[in-house]
Amino acid sequence: MKIITSGSAYLDIDAYACCIAYAELLNLQGIPARAVSSAKPNASVSKSVLGWPSRLEDYIPAAHDEFVLVDVSDYQHFDPLVVLDRVVEVIDHHPGFENYWTQRLGFAADIRPIGAAATQVFQRWEAAGLLPRISQPSAALLATAILDNTLNFSGQMTTELDIRAYEVLARQAKLPVDWPAQHFRECQASIESNLIEALAADLKRMKPESQLPEVFAQMTVWDADVLMQKQRPTISRWMVEQGADWLLNVISISEGKSYLLADPLVSQQKLNRLLPLEWQAGMAVLKPSMLRKELLKLGLSNQPEDLLLLP
Repeated sequence: MKIITSGSAYLDIDAYACCIAYAELLNLQGIPARAVSSAKPNASVSKSVLGWPSRLEDYIPAAHDEFVLVDVSDYQHFDPLVVLDRVVEVIDHHPGFENYWTQRLGFAADIRPIGAAATQVFQRWEAAGLLPRISQPSAALLATAILDNTLNFSGQMTTELDIRAYEVLARQAKLPVDWPAQHFRECQASIESNLIEALAADLKRMKPESQLPEVFAQMTVWDADVLMQKQRPTISRWMVEQGADWLLNVISISEGKSYLLADPLVSQQKLNRLLPLEWQAGMAVLKPSMLRKELLKLGLSNQPEDLLLLP
């Protein structure tokens, strides 16, 4: 059995979609597979998406199961159910571990700069000649993941492959034309209904070599301006409790901006080494918006490769 899974801290829409859609593809190819996760979906997996007839499965570990990792390649963030020696495939678009996995898995390691891991899974469906048989929910999941991870195609890592994949999948899933606005507004409503839970569900602790603030939270909403005006005191108080070196990246889709909130001076100084930023009362605005993985790539670009390998 191949177990398709992702990270440990949370499950965003990209990971959620990839697990389900790739397991479906493997099963169609006669390869027994299950989509499994110990982590809970975060706010990017909206109530509408959770209501679609696609589900993660329960899992009881078995001695000979193999693991496929999607949307993650850093061993420190693997789902705890993963047995490292039995990882047989990695599909990811986050930088830092490309050479390690290529040396270990060869062509079974597909780690490359692209807007969404969902696009990589779409390409597998297409290469297998089975795209006409993809279920409507899986097509909708992959399309939504591409939409979300490319920031409605405004993200700097968006490629023509992402744009084409979304067009094909959205048509096959029969998504409405205004689905992007629906999706991001619903995600924002979910975040605002439980702000602290949303912060905790998309927070990562960065390694020193990343050159980024130690505590890095991120959220994507339709319109960040009102959210920041109303909720900044609550956000700052909670972030301070997580550590003395922190950053929150609030991505505003309708504005095409990132609001970077970092009250600690040490955090601002780290970001200033990577980007030309103007800070006002602990906030800087980036346009176009930038994802955490894009900031991570900037931080890692000058790092010796041996710092990024697994022990």
